[in-house]
Amino acid sequence: MTEPGIEFRSISKRYGDASAPLVVKDLSFTVAHGTLTTLLGPSGCGKTTVLRMIAGLEAPTSGRILIGGKDVTALGPAERNVSMVFQSYALFPHMNVIANVAYGLDVSGVSRDEARRRARATLASVGLTGFDERLTSELSGGQQQRVAVARALVLEPKVLLFDEPLSNLDARLRRSMREEIRSLQRRHSLTVAYVTHDQAEALAVSDQIIVMDQGRIAQAGTPHELYERPTSAFVAGFMGEALLFDGQALEGGNVRLGPLTIRPAKALPPGPAKVAVRPEAWEVRAEGAGPLAATVQKSAYLGSTHEYTFETELGPVFVVSPDVSRMLAPGERVSLTLAGHGVSVVAA
Repeated sequence: MTEPGIEFRSISKRYGDASAPLVVKDLSFTVAHGTLTTLLGPSGCGKTTVLRMIAGLEAPTSGRILIGGKDVTALGPAERNVSMVFQSYALFPHMNVIANVAYGLDVSGVSRDEARRRARATLASVGLTGFDERLTSELSGGQQQRVAVARALVLEPKVLLFDEPLSNLDARLRRSMREEIRSLQRRHSLTVAYVTHDQAEALAVSDQIIVMDQGRIAQAGTPHELYERPTSAFVAGFMGEALLFDGQALEGGNVRLGPLTIRPAKALPPGPAKVAVRPEAWEVRAEGAGPLAATVQKSAYLGSTHEYTFETELGPVFVVSPDVSRMLAPGERVSLTLAGHGVSVVAA
């Protein structure tokens, strides 16, 4: 039988008295043992509150929390065998690296020699061998992030929590660090709950993504499911910078979007529909060679792609084009058509 990970059973949370609004509303979900689940959503959706309830830093108003099959709802943080990596890293500036990593073991009563031995082994696992005597102020942002991860890992927690761990890093470092976090999670078979507002980050690291909206679960599933088969206009618009257009579902299963005809993966009943189109789903063709006439409003060169905003009968359309052989000029007329990916249709 598979070992259980994290389970939320009908969890709700409000701050203040019974008249205060709920910030988390009847949440139920499971994070399987040895997997990484990302809580994804806009600011204020409740995802960090969920993480803090897993850690024991907040108590739910109602419902039950289980970790490893054990009800921990009434237990404090120290009794849960959970470690958390904060957005700010929360490292001790007056301590060197080895002291920061060994701190949790020291206060738990582990002998100094054993704590240092385990701390060095954990530092090696995150690629920081030889950094023992450095002060954290002497480290780069990526190195500080690894120290924070090592400090959490050395306690051998049942559950590891990440709260926006990459938000303080530049774009290139974010990419390499998310790969390292995913590699560590798999290598140690860690059960991880991970909070971010960055869709690309969530898609890159997750076994499961839970998209939250106003304290509720909007949709949960694999990265592929959420990106390719969103079940609501909110999820379709949130995942991958999609633009939402008003369409019309027809008899026979097709959906009409202006001059375009779309065959959705799942047929909708005839009537109004929302069509979510991601920037990379559009193909730019010569004027008259596609169904949707378009005029270039804005253009930008990004090295490996061009970004365009076109004026069309559907309204403004944002396009990311991989064709960098020539940049289209503002005022230039072209045609647009849709590729076979990056388009989702949901009920209006």
